[in-house]
Amino acid sequence: MATQKLSFFISSLLFLSLGLTAAINAIEEAAVYKISEEKDVDIAVEGIVYCQSCNAHGTWSLTGAKPITSAKVSVICKDYKNRVSYYKVFQTDKNGYFYGQLEDFKMDHYLLDHPLHACGVHLVSSPLSDCNHLSNVNYGINGSPFRYENKRLFSSNYEAVVYSSGPLAFRPSFCPKTEEDHY
Repeated sequence: MATQKLSFFISSLLFLSLGLTAAINAIEEAAVYKISEEKDVDIAVEGIVYCQSCNAHGTWSLTGAKPITSAKVSVICKDYKNRVSYYKVFQTDKNGYFYGQLEDFKMDHYLLDHPLHACGVHLVSSPLSDCNHLSNVNYGINGSPFRYENKRLFSSNYEAVVYSSGPLAFRPSFCPKTEEDHY
């Protein structure tokens, strides 16, 4: 009788281990299939480029500023070794707004090469001859860092995380002197 119970116990263990192995294999295959079907998540950045008012000259104020159509900005990303890993120029629309999709942007190191740490938006050029001097409003010269504002775009097979840069501004090439400038 003891032999039958031992035989039954060993058979049960063997049956359970085979079943468990099959279940684990099925779960792993489902996970691999799911990963291969997952959509890529794109990265984008948006912002606005202005012409700063002469009244705000020398400040970061955008009071009285006007959007610039066809201004150019660049996105520069550097890897954790401070080497440029991504560069692309984007142009503003009629409202001074730019939306730049960072196609082919790669992160070699998930934390160190993350766009929040690695990328910045730089002023490149303004089509306005009377407002084409770079200003460092929101670090437009040094590189306005990306800001995460919990904005995402979704469709059935597309997803994008949209970062923002601070509003950037060119400054006028000439501002007439006012009476305040004499004191």
